[in-house]
Amino acid sequence: MKAYKGYQAVVSFDEDALLFHGDVLGIRDVITFQAKTAKELPKAFHDSVDDYLNWAAEDGFTPQKPYSGKLAFRTTPEHHRLITEAASAEARSINQWMDDVLAAAAQATLASGTRKIKTS
Repeated sequence: MKAYKGYQAVVSFDEDALLFHGDVLGIRDVITFQAKTAKELPKAFHDSVDDYLNWAAEDGFTPQKPYSGKLAFRTTPEHHRLITEAASAEARSINQWMDDVLAAAAQATLASGTRKIKTS
């Protein structure tokens, strides 16, 4: 789905209930939505985000924003060494090297069109 007000969602299909179910990604608060048809999904997503933002405003708390730009990453010591050497070979920091490599891999994956849809 296209992002809405900075929020991104993932959608799955429940074959038993014949409903699409969506979850907003990248925040600890839970924002979900449902729709009977694909055509109804964007409105259901937008309505849920708007409800969340309105609730935050009414209750006086700051709504969580997705994707802070901070990404925790764990790896093996051997991979850590390889990553460090690769970044050094290109005269870049580990952070910049990982950002560039992971972004390129993500773009390639999304461009391939091989998205998997989770079903219940």
